[in-house]
Amino acid sequence: MRKTEIVTWTKNWEESYNQEAKILKEIFRNELLEIFHIGSTAVQCIGYAKPIIDILIVVKKIENVDVYADKMQSIGYVARAENGIAGRRYFPKGLDKRTHHVHIYQQGHENIEKHLNFKAYLLNNPDIAKEYGNLKIKLANQYPEDTHHYQKSKEAFVNRLVAQSLR
Repeated sequence: MRKTEIVTWTKNWEESYNQEAKILKEIFRNELLEIFHIGSTAVQCIGYAKPIIDILIVVKKIENVDVYADKMQSIGYVARAENGIAGRRYFPKGLDKRTHHVHIYQQGHENIEKHLNFKAYLLNNPDIAKEYGNLKIKLANQYPEDTHHYQKSKEAFVNRLVAQSLR
C-alpha cells in the first residue's frame, strides 16, 4: 500500500513538469493538441502537495493513445487504460514511489474543463487554496500509511470546489 507523503510546495515541480512535458510532446506529437500542468503541484498558493506531477494531455482521438503504451513504458510509465474514468487514458510513473500521473482525454471531454477550471479557481482564490492545503496536511497525518483513505477523505471537499469552479 502506498504511503501518503505531503510536502511543502516547491518551484522544482514546475521544472519537473516542463522536462516531462517536453518528452511527452515528442511521444504524442502526432496526436497531441494541448498539454497542461494540473493538480496541487501546479498551484503554489495551496502550499502543500504530494510530490507527484499531474499532467493533462488533450488529444485528437483517445483510441489512438493506446498505440503509445510501449513508448510510455520505456520511460517508466504504466498503462492503466481508463482506470475508472470513461474516456480517459491514465499513466502513472514510479509504482510505489510515484513521480508523475498523466491523464489523457480526447478534445471535448468534460474532465478537461473540470481540471482546468479547478486549477484556475484555486489560483484565483488563495484563501480557499490554503484551506485545501491545510486539509491535505491534516489528512496526511491522519492516514500516513493509506493513500486510498487520504484520497477518499478529501473527496467531498474537492467535489465542492470543482462544482464552485464550474459556475
